[in-house]
Amino acid sequence: MLWATAGLVALGFLIALEIAARRYGGVPGPITNQAREVLFPPKPGPLYGGLALMMVVLTWRQRFIAAGAAIGIDVVFVLVRWAVGAEVPEGQFFGNGALWAMLGCAVVAITRRTGEERVLMLKGVGLGLLLVAGRKTGDTWLLITAKTRPTVLDPYVATADHALGNPSWLAGRMLEASGPLVPHVIDLVYAQLAVAAVVAALYQLRNVATERRFPRHHLVRTFLVIGLLGPAVYMIFPVVGPVFAYGPGTSGTGGVQWAVANLWPHTPPPIGVPHPVPYDGLTPRNCMPSLHTAWATAIFIHSRKGPRLLRYAGTFWLVATLSATLGFGYHYGVDLVAGVVFALTVEGALRAYDRGWDRSGIQLVAYGTAVFGALLVMYRFLPMEMARHPWVFGPLVMLSMVSVIYGYVRTNRAWEPTAAPTLRPPEPQPEMV
Repeated sequence: MLWATAGLVALGFLIALEIAARRYGGVPGPITNQAREVLFPPKPGPLYGGLALMMVVLTWRQRFIAAGAAIGIDVVFVLVRWAVGAEVPEGQFFGNGALWAMLGCAVVAITRRTGEERVLMLKGVGLGLLLVAGRKTGDTWLLITAKTRPTVLDPYVATADHALGNPSWLAGRMLEASGPLVPHVIDLVYAQLAVAAVVAALYQLRNVATERRFPRHHLVRTFLVIGLLGPAVYMIFPVVGPVFAYGPGTSGTGGVQWAVANLWPHTPPPIGVPHPVPYDGLTPRNCMPSLHTAWATAIFIHSRKGPRLLRYAGTFWLVATLSATLGFGYHYGVDLVAGVVFALTVEGALRAYDRGWDRSGIQLVAYGTAVFGALLVMYRFLPMEMARHPWVFGPLVMLSMVSVIYGYVRTNRAWEPTAAPTLRPPEPQPEMV
């Protein structure tokens, strides 16, 4: 019943996004885009990542069959498109086979499996398709933010960022001076965040096929909830980022014609009375909070119990993601602080839900929510005070984030099961003569 209810809610949400995309943007929504990828070239996305997650419920023999079928179908599609001379956008050659393989496993589960085995396979298929649908849903959300929020609040955030010393401007200059290699590496890391998430999730789900059940909590759940809730905050606090609001923009959108001033990254924005500014209808308002930071934080948290290589990779991905978000001008420093608080609150809520909402879980989620709300209120209504008194508000902002981190770590340690001490049998005492 729980899985059926979740499926109906997800379907209703996707239908609502489909209607909104057609109404506000005049473009197909997530359902149509996903359906067309059964035959047409897929957009770059985690199709094979979804297939990999789906295969955690299969035996090794079944995994080889599913992977082989996906690759074979993709080869056929590529050859057919090449034979008919179809134009294929760059980077969209493969992916149909992965989608066909997942749909095929769903058909096999319904027609050839029964009982617990059918349920487990359908859960695996649902998990893989959720990852793929999450990307489509995110694209539609971003389109809606651009179409429904004609003005942005970047001057407020840029003014508040003075309390942290304008870290995006500093990181942008450092990245510019580092040469071509470092920007290329962190740009690759930033763009492939979903790959890191799939790797960490595969480690967590590695025993599903043998144990015949999913763990109570894993990274994919956190990733999806962050991606679902975050865009709702975008609607409340629309921000496009330093490179768009104070720089040349990227990817052909935004640009100097919409910028408040062309200052990033060499000249910090002057302190002035902030006000909403108009912006184009193409650039997503996806800065507050930084979901890339939130997702990288989730990967870091879930990699802590893995082997050493996975822990190192989780740390590297977090540091590189933070460097990219600031160094490329995609986010302000205060966005990152809000992203960390947001991620820990969501993670704490999911863990508390699994445990049954005890007092410590309720306190952690309530405190994280209060801190996140207080940060948004400060950024919106106290930016001038934050800029004029950086030695007061800068430490206050950082301490608020540290307090949520401390609360999460302390609560999570209290939740961890402790091994009972092994009691040794009493040693025999020598008999008294």
